[in-house]
This record gives sequence, C-alpha cells and structure tokens, in this order.
Amino acid sequence: MAKQLENPNSGMEMSFLDHLEELRWHLIRSTVAVVIVATLAFIAKDFIFDVLLFGPKSANFPTYKLLCKAAQFIGMDSFCFDELPFRIQSRTMSGQFSAHIWTSITAGIIVAFPYIVYEFWKFISPGLMPNERKNSRGFIFIASFLFFIGVLFGYYVITPLSINFLGSYRVSEEVFNDFDLSSYISLVRASVLASGLIFQLPIVIYFLTKVGLVTPEILRKYRKFALVIVLIISAVITPPDIASQVIVAVPVVILYEISIYISKAVLRKQAKEAKKNGK
Repeated sequence: MAKQLENPNSGMEMSFLDHLEELRWHLIRSTVAVVIVATLAFIAKDFIFDVLLFGPKSANFPTYKLLCKAAQFIGMDSFCFDELPFRIQSRTMSGQFSAHIWTSITAGIIVAFPYIVYEFWKFISPGLMPNERKNSRGFIFIASFLFFIGVLFGYYVITPLSINFLGSYRVSEEVFNDFDLSSYISLVRASVLASGLIFQLPIVIYFLTKVGLVTPEILRKYRKFALVIVLIISAVITPPDIASQVIVAVPVVILYEISIYISKAVLRKQAKEAKKNGK
C-alpha cells in the first residue's frame, strides 16, 4: 500500500500544493532535457533528415533488402524495386522550418525518454513502501529498453511497410504521388512513437496488477478480445494489407502473453510477502 508522500529534504508529509510544486519541477527538468536533445537534433539536420527520416524512402533501406530477398526466396518480387514512385514537397512558406522544429522536438522526446521516466519515478517513488521501491528498482531500465525496442520496430518494420504501400499505391496512371513534407513526417512520427508506447504494455500490466486492477485470470479470459483490439491497432498504424497487419500484430500478441506471466509473477510475489508478514 502506498504511503503519504514525504518531502525528500525534510522528511515531513507534503501538502497538495507541495505535490504540485514538486511535480512542476520534475516537469521542468524533463522539458529542459528534451530541449537540450532537440537543440542537438536541430543542429544535426543533415543526419536527422537525410539519413534517418528519409532513409525508409530509399530502396537501399535494410528492411527492403531483407524483404526483397525473402520474397525472391518464395518466387515473388513484391519488395524489390529501384525507386519508390513518389516525391516529397513542401507547399507552405514555413513548411520546411516547421518540419525541422517539430522533428527536432520528437527526436528530443525519444532520446530523452529514459530521463523523463527517471523524473517520473522520482516523483512517485516517495509514495511507495521500501519493499515496493526495492522490487521496482529496474523500472527505468526496463521501461526505456522496451520503449527503444518499440521505436526500432516502428522505424524498421512499420514505417517502411507503410511508406512502400502508400507510396506505391495509385488509383490511376494519370495521378502521380506528390506527398507533402508534413504528411510524410507525420507518418514516420506516428509509426515510431505509437510502437514505442505499445511496447510499454508489460509495464502497464505490471502496475495494474500491483494495484489489483488486473489478474492473470482476467488477461486469459479476455485474450480473444485483446487479440481483436491488437488487430484493430495494427490496422490503424499499418497499411491496409493482411501481411503488414500480421507482422505488426505478432510482437504485440507476444507482449500480451509475456504480460500474463508478469501479472502471475507479481501476484505470486505478493502472496509470498503476505504469508511472510503473516508469520
């Protein structure tokens, strides 16, 4: 059970306004970290845009090469191409500058994520019992690790699949795809951030189990409904073809199954501690 938050300096219980003040400083420090990283990303414009952002637009992107080899192995050439048939343009005066600013901020959020989690943890940890703080010691590392795995999955799997499908799709030979810069960046940003957040599922299940809102039985009982939700999410963040949706759905289903074991482990540990304290 959580206890009343205490002032880390005085050890006295904090009022509601003290909580707000403490939260404000955590938010300020997190914002400063994002701004610092965003500034570095702003300076490294060529690498951020030419290498990272426009990488999935190139036929030499690693994902396309791997999928091309896999397709050739089964006698197809679905992902084998020399160039994607679309161009990227900016149709507003401030389009490129705005894209530069917001892309830098997104990079700042992604890179500074471990520090943001650290500040969040510093805010909530005084309200936890000593054994709860000890048991959750690896929270920052695990949350950051899962987030970055999700970001990589979004960048190397979801993004190229979406760009390849949507960039190649044509209703008529009379229509050429000229995509706006903001539209392209939005697709990449949504794919990467959505995947990073989806991969936080085990962390979410862990805390929901700790507070008694979720049990392994509930997760097993509603597994079929969860699968439907996963497929819906996959359909939203991927192009509307079955192969892409399955590729995205598989790791999320695996995460869900892992979450069941995590929930089970949490309850088992709570039962052992309750038995030990009872003695």
